[in-house]
Amino acid sequence: MRLDTNTHPIIEGQYLRDILDQPRALTATLGRLELPKELDVVARRLREGQIKRVVLTGMGASFHALHPLFLELNGYGYTAVRIETSELIHSLQRWFEPETLIIAISQSGQSAEVVRLIEENRSRAAIVGITNDADSALALGANASILTMAGEEFSVSCKTYVTTLMALRLLGGFLCGCDASQTREELAQSVPAVASYLRNWKNHVFELTAEIGRIHHLFLLGRGASLAATGEGALIVKESVRLHAEGMSGAAFRHGPLEMVNGETFAVVFAGADTTRRLQARLLDDIRHAGGRAGWIAEDASPGAWKLPETPPAVRPIVEILPVQMMTLALAADAGMEAGRFARIPKITTME
Repeated sequence: MRLDTNTHPIIEGQYLRDILDQPRALTATLGRLELPKELDVVARRLREGQIKRVVLTGMGASFHALHPLFLELNGYGYTAVRIETSELIHSLQRWFEPETLIIAISQSGQSAEVVRLIEENRSRAAIVGITNDADSALALGANASILTMAGEEFSVSCKTYVTTLMALRLLGGFLCGCDASQTREELAQSVPAVASYLRNWKNHVFELTAEIGRIHHLFLLGRGASLAATGEGALIVKESVRLHAEGMSGAAFRHGPLEMVNGETFAVVFAGADTTRRLQARLLDDIRHAGGRAGWIAEDASPGAWKLPETPPAVRPIVEILPVQMMTLALAADAGMEAGRFARIPKITTME
């Protein structure tokens, strides 16, 4: 179906410009991404068992970006937990001790929760911070800081999200003893992959506007590392076009929400890793058989907006979010609004 662009014009704004700036942001981050020497001590203590647990913490997009690292660290044999910073500072301060390593993510480094984390921890647990601002509270208050080079971002997290994923992949590889040069070679493949996908952004948006149409229920469903994209995807839909969306595992969707499926339901299903791909494909079929509509995000999807560029599995989380970004633009075009222009919230959340 060909979309009439006069009926559904794309209102181009700064959020779109940030989306299209992602290849540059990834290139800049990879070129200047350095692991501080202080991490050598942290890694040694972790390997020797002096650190008993790794706490991965953040809020919003930063929290969702942590899921692939959570899987990687636990798969390697470390004990890692993932918890929102708000819950950590108010309910689990017993983890503020020398046997804990905290990996804290905040794109601004100035959000209310991360500032309080620095204050409440009082240097008891070592903190590794990943942020986009070298002068932020997180960068200055952490024991070791890793900086992304996304540049200024207007509103919805897009280039800060993908550059954070890049930094987390490098950090995870270091803590798990991976070859650093090989990790960088893999990460370098994300740049041409993202650039090639975004070259067709207008076609992607027009295609999705025609396919999705007006909906009342939007679900994003994944497993494994793809849960980063389901959480972040649902968040950016709510932020950018003020439409309710829910991200969850494909397994959780069968435990109740599948009952909601009807003609006003659209589900975005991530194929994800080979180990659970068959389960996701069966879920896709079941949603369609129940009368719902769905998109299949995979490397072998039909050519168009849902089709992912080929990348190593460890880099897939970076490209998986791209179709959802296109979907936010399509939903905004259908609603006749500019995507990503906040009306009620600031870019940096400074109030708990």
